[in-house]
Amino acid sequence: MTSAPSPALVSVNADAVLEVDFGEQRRWTVLLRIILAIPQIVVFGLVGIAAFVVVVIGWFAALVTGRLPRWAAEFLSGYVSWQARLYGYLQLLTDVYPPFSFTSADYPVRVVLGPAGELKRLAVLFRFILLIPAMIVSTLVSYGWYLFSFITWLIVLFTGRMPVALFLATSAVLRYSLRFQSYASMLTSAYPKDLFGDAPAVSRPDISTPATQPLILTKAARVLVIVFIVLGVLGYALQFANGRNAQHPPRYDTTNGQSY
Repeated sequence: MTSAPSPALVSVNADAVLEVDFGEQRRWTVLLRIILAIPQIVVFGLVGIAAFVVVVIGWFAALVTGRLPRWAAEFLSGYVSWQARLYGYLQLLTDVYPPFSFTSADYPVRVVLGPAGELKRLAVLFRFILLIPAMIVSTLVSYGWYLFSFITWLIVLFTGRMPVALFLATSAVLRYSLRFQSYASMLTSAYPKDLFGDAPAVSRPDISTPATQPLILTKAARVLVIVFIVLGVLGYALQFANGRNAQHPPRYDTTNGQSY
């Protein structure tokens, strides 16, 4: 297990760090993953209501003081970390059940965030506008992963592990979502980036134990990330088209029975 950087050494301007341990999975937990996750989803959803309130309070505080209150930063750091663990479990990156806790140093999905620091008030003021491009990217790639998830589920169910390329691509999706949430929560000034990994793959990574810190995607993993984005775009385009059709159903001419 690779140790994560010490939080004391991570700047408020640093990207959120994600580490995921690669390993075998028990098929029965894969088969029942959604059912097993229901208690987590319910509790996390309730905590999310409180997190939204804390974000609003933190936004006003950061706008006035130039930083998040310490209590808000601690709460939101725990919330974002919990979210990464839950999403990692749902995305089949691990079969270890996530704890109902803000902290878990030994869980296979680990997050390191920088300490609360100074924030630029102008960036805080326009945070929700600045978020729009990253939100679009995160939404599209996450939705594309969701549309692909049945194939992922079948593969892991029958093989007991996720293929390396799919593991890396899914980790990239989760990491970008983590960085988006961290920026949206004002836990960092670093804008979400590096959806396609930290650097181009210069040499072939170890296919037995792929690393996520740094996250270097193989060619196949980068192709999968592109596939997720394309699926996300197509999925939302079809939803939009169906929505327009539902709003404008065909009308019929009662005189000749034709629709128009």
